[in-house]
Amino acid sequence: MKLHISDNIKSLIPYPPGKPLKELEREYGVTNSIKMASNENSLGPSPKAMAAIAQCLAGLHRYPDGSCHYLAQALAEKLGVKMDELVFGNGSNEVIDFLVRAFVSTGCEVITSHPSFLVYQTMVQARDGINIVVPLQDMAHDLDTIATKVTDKTSLIFLDNPNNPTGTVFDRPTFESFLAKIPETVVVVLDEAYVDFVDPAIRLDVRDYIHGSTSVVGLRTFSKAYGIAGLRVGFGIMNSEIAGYLHRVRQPFNVNELAQVGALACVQDDDHYNKTMAMTRDGIAWLSAKITALGCHVFPTHTNFFLVDVGCDGKELYENLLHQGVIIRPMSAYGYPSYIRITVGTKAENERLITSLITALEEIKG
Repeated sequence: MKLHISDNIKSLIPYPPGKPLKELEREYGVTNSIKMASNENSLGPSPKAMAAIAQCLAGLHRYPDGSCHYLAQALAEKLGVKMDELVFGNGSNEVIDFLVRAFVSTGCEVITSHPSFLVYQTMVQARDGINIVVPLQDMAHDLDTIATKVTDKTSLIFLDNPNNPTGTVFDRPTFESFLAKIPETVVVVLDEAYVDFVDPAIRLDVRDYIHGSTSVVGLRTFSKAYGIAGLRVGFGIMNSEIAGYLHRVRQPFNVNELAQVGALACVQDDDHYNKTMAMTRDGIAWLSAKITALGCHVFPTHTNFFLVDVGCDGKELYENLLHQGVIIRPMSAYGYPSYIRITVGTKAENERLITSLITALEEIKG
């Protein structure tokens, strides 16, 4: 076909989704697999969300609330922000897309780190923007170097805090020192997909910065702590002026009815949230000790996942575990060939992982 496609689109590499669990089981001839690769909530969805969704099924012939009014009302009250300081999306991914569409045009520069969430750079390239990529330093964002990369063409800076895949965070003094170097023309985006898992004693609060001289936007999701990744609903916290620009590029009815109802129920389900936090803390501590005892290096984390240097080919280990029905994430695509990333599971899943990991390491290392 003779299509007119720009070079920035032609050279894009689509985001590689993981194979469905059933397809992996069919391919590898295994059953009862456990998935500890995608940083999902192993406890499952909020029971209140499931009940609320079941009650609204008869109304699916109607369009959803285009403003997410009731969800915005409940969340604004819980977070202590105004309703017009919240923007909802089909996952926080879509809010990233709004930011790029609103603030990036041909020739604009966007600063990100490597490794971090791959979607930032993909969306910038799709808008014909210029990606300025700064390597992590000691597994964390190099904020000092990032600040030196800002030019009059810089429109956005994306910082996933905690970082994915390393699980590291930066503290309040470090962030405030960084912000002091950033001009008012730049929007700093804190992607806080995993913020719920950060110890409150060291956790940044984006609400303290959304009205500062440098514009700061926080991104959050219901996919992780609340366990409704399949519904795809996330949100941004920002000043109302930035929110207004994002609404200009937002499609109507972008958050479906089930997602809105489920997320609203999640906001009110402290019991499920607290159980998730406890399971994650206990699982991180138990798994870290067990994997360290196997001679692997476990990196500290502030999320529901952690990196492990297994001292061998991480992709080979991944394949071995797949044949045992255990799915983890190899990190070779991020430049860490001997690393794997593991999501905390339930007690039973964690125990099965350790048993399978012992077998895999023995077979690979001898």
